[in-house]
Formats: sequence, structure tokens, C-alpha cells
Amino acid sequence: MQDGVTAEDLARRAAAGDRAALDRLLAELWPEVVRRCGRFLPCREDAEEAAQDVLLQVARHISGFEGRSRFSTWLYTVVANCCRMKYRELKRRAAEQPAVLEPAEHVDPRTTSVIAGSRIDLLEALDRLEREHPHLVAPLVYRDICQLEYAEVAERIGVPLGTLKSRLHEARKQVRPWLRGY
Repeated sequence: MQDGVTAEDLARRAAAGDRAALDRLLAELWPEVVRRCGRFLPCREDAEEAAQDVLLQVARHISGFEGRSRFSTWLYTVVANCCRMKYRELKRRAAEQPAVLEPAEHVDPRTTSVIAGSRIDLLEALDRLEREHPHLVAPLVYRDICQLEYAEVAERIGVPLGTLKSRLHEARKQVRPWLRGY
């Protein structure tokens, strides 16, 4: 961030009620939040919509940031939750209003992004994991998607490091068969 002021500093000031700090924090977070949302959602427009939701949630709930963990950890939680909610919303809308594809609009597998496909598979797998084993979702999201350190994830979800590693192992074992091509 500019002039040596970090996101942590801005977040603490914003949590204490400094509106200017919040405005600056939101403006400076935008590119990073869009990039992080893009890790979940393959379509740029969907990632940008989710990023807007993230910033709205940050603005609404910044007073709840107590500084016990790093702001980036708190932000990752908001990003993961907003992206998963956006995916569910898109999936629900698609089910409610099925699109009729013209023959020219069919997807050609030779030109479809492998990365985009794998992200859709991951979101589907996370949805299924949440239905079947909800306690395994957070370890998988924080460690494998948000790439937080093990100790930070354990602290974030409030379990001992050994428990985290066990849950992460189980989550990966559950999700692996649901991911196509892995």
C-alpha cells in the first residue's frame, strides 16, 4: 500500500470507526479481491460481482475485525464465503431459467479453459462437501485455496494443529474423486 500504511493498519483504523481509512482500504483492496475471487469463479464478471459483495461485507462488518488474527485471514474468510454464495446463486438461477442453446453456442471442449472447468468442479465439490461433511470445508478452503499456513488455519478455525491436519487429509480424500480429471 502507499506511503507505508498497510492493510492491517487501515483495517484496525477502519474497525475503530475511521471512515477515511475504510474508504482507502476498500479502494486499495479491489484488485486483490477480484484476483482472489477469480480463483473461485471462472467468469471475470462473476468474480467482479463477488468482489463487490466482498467489499460490501467488509464495509458492513469491519467493526467485527478485532485484530486477533491478521486482516488478510479475516478477508480470506469473507472472499471464500462470498464466492461460494455467488456460485450457489448462479447455479440456482441457471436451474430456474434453463437456457436454450443454439447449435452454434455449444461449447467446444478443445477451446474450453481447463482452468475454468477445474474451478467449476471445485465449487461443485465444495458444495457437496458442505452438505456431507460441513466441518471439512473450512480447512480445505483456507489451506488449499487461500493458501494460508497450517498454524494460521488451525487458529482461524479454532482447532489444534493435529486436528486441522486430520480434517484436511479427510477433506482432500473426500473431494479427490469428485474432481474430474484429477
